[in-house]
Amino acid sequence: MTILDRILKEKENEVLKLLQNPPEKIKGSTKRPSLFDALYQKKRLQIIAEMKRASPSKGLINEGANPVEQARIYEQAGAACISVLTDTPFFKGSFEDLKEVSNAVGIPLLCKDFIIHEVQIDQAKASGASVILLIVAALQLERLQTLYEYAIKSKLEILVEVHNTDELQQALKLDARLIGVNNRDLKTFDVDLARTAEIADIFPFHEKRVLISESGMQSSQDAEIIAKHGASAILVGETLMRSGEVAQTIETFKVEKGVEIQ
Repeated sequence: MTILDRILKEKENEVLKLLQNPPEKIKGSTKRPSLFDALYQKKRLQIIAEMKRASPSKGLINEGANPVEQARIYEQAGAACISVLTDTPFFKGSFEDLKEVSNAVGIPLLCKDFIIHEVQIDQAKASGASVILLIVAALQLERLQTLYEYAIKSKLEILVEVHNTDELQQALKLDARLIGVNNRDLKTFDVDLARTAEIADIFPFHEKRVLISESGMQSSQDAEIIAKHGASAILVGETLMRSGEVAQTIETFKVEKGVEIQ
C-alpha cells in the first residue's frame, strides 16, 4: 500500500464521520480576491505560501507553528495566496487552522487536503477557503468531474493537481484554469522538478490557464528553473516553515517569468 493509498483510506473514514454531522452549506461567493486573477499575466513568479507542520516524507517540520502568525507573516511578505493543510493524521493540520487563518488574512485561501467527497468541499468553504485542491491521481475521472462541478456550483476556485502528461489531459478535459504540477510523486513521495518542465512543454499557455509548480522549492535557483518553463506560481511549504527570514525567502523566489502569456 502506497502513502497515497493510506491517506485515501483515512479520508474515507473522515468522510463517514463528516456525513454523520455535516457542516453548514455556505451560499454565495467568498469575500476574497480570485487566485486566478492574482496569478495570471504577472511578470514575476508568485508565491502560494503554505502552513505545514509535518508531512509523511519529512516527519515534523515545525510542529509548534501558530497558523495565524504564520499566515500574517506570509500575507505581509507578499504571498499571492495562503495554503493551509487541513489533514490531521499525516500533516498535523486541521480545519480549525483554516478557520483561524481565514479570519486573519484577506488574500486567496487554499484548503490543501485529499478531497474525495462533496461534504469535504462544504467543510472547506464553511471553514473560509476560497480555493480547493482536487488531485487527479486520487480520483477516478468521473468522480473528479463530479467534484469539480460541485466546487464550481459552490462558487469556489479549484486547483487541479497533476503529476504527468496523462493527468494533464484529464485536467484539460475539465477545462481547469488553475493547474498545479506536483513535483512529488504521491506514491513514493520522491521529488523531481523535471516534472514541471515535462508538463510545461505541452501546457496550453495560450488558452488563459495558469501553471503552478508544487513541492521541492528550496532556493531562488529552483524558482528560476520553474519560471523559465512558464509557471505563474510556486507552492512552497517546508522551506518557508523552516525559514527564519520568511519575507526575505519569499522575495528571493519572486523571479522573472520566462514565458510571455498572450
